[in-house]
Amino acid sequence: MSKTLLPHIALPLLIALAFAPSASAQAPAKPAVAKPAKPAAKPAAKPAAKPAAPSAPTLLGQFGDWGAYQATPNGKKVCFALAKPTSATTEPAGRKRDEPYMFVSTRPSEKVKNEVSVIVGYPQKSNVDASATIGSANYAMYTQNDGAWVKNAADEAAMVDAMRKGADVVIKSVS
Repeated sequence: MSKTLLPHIALPLLIALAFAPSASAQAPAKPAVAKPAKPAAKPAAKPAAKPAAPSAPTLLGQFGDWGAYQATPNGKKVCFALAKPTSATTEPAGRKRDEPYMFVSTRPSEKVKNEVSVIVGYPQKSNVDASATIGSANYAMYTQNDGAWVKNAADEAAMVDAMRKGADVVIKSVS
């Protein structure tokens, strides 16, 4: 069993910032008027169109232990807050694991708002739920590979609200 302690979140500010217009969303500057070029004797062959490169996440702001990011994979906007745990324990002690992270994601094109997920850092035991504890509230999380998601999507709003109130999050899972 592993325990991961994640810091509280200033989520209202993160969500507001995630949906604020970024510099790239501003109207482009008016182009300068150029003289038309003379046509070439033979039209040049058009280069093959390259597929759009995936959008690397852009850090919008850092708020304590949480970073707010925006990305546009496949042209679809995704906003998320991300934090690393302030502490993590693994039983047995010293067991190798990758870096754990917690996310709160919003994907407007999919009508997903405040989806809570965790990358635990090691493969999870099949058919065994993880749990998240915030203050006295507990949330069941289903697992797949090295990730965990809130089992009942209706609980996500309450979980995010509990995080807004400043409580730490403790994630427990079984490898």
